[in-house]
Amino acid sequence: MGLFKTREPRKFRRVSIYTDARKDKLEKLVNDVRREQGEIPEEKIDYTHDRFKGKFSEFTPRAKRYADNTRSRLTWPIALIAIIILIMIWHFLQTGNVHL
Repeated sequence: MGLFKTREPRKFRRVSIYTDARKDKLEKLVNDVRREQGEIPEEKIDYTHDRFKGKFSEFTPRAKRYADNTRSRLTWPIALIAIIILIMIWHFLQTGNVHL
């Protein structure tokens, strides 16, 4: 009778979107064995700053948007003009006179 039978919940299965640890571990093991047998020459990778430069912004959406943003930001001449206008408005509200 299916009316009173409760279904068993699904088992949790973690699926990683970005990396597959099992596949990477297996690939590393196979490469290590091949390197020991002499099929693959030994690789010596030195650390260089240019190799890692900009990698963080490639994988995070917020950093990518910030790096790709070509819109001009508030520059000092625009800020200076805005401050002068605000001072003139404040002076007008205090005295009622338009001229400084």
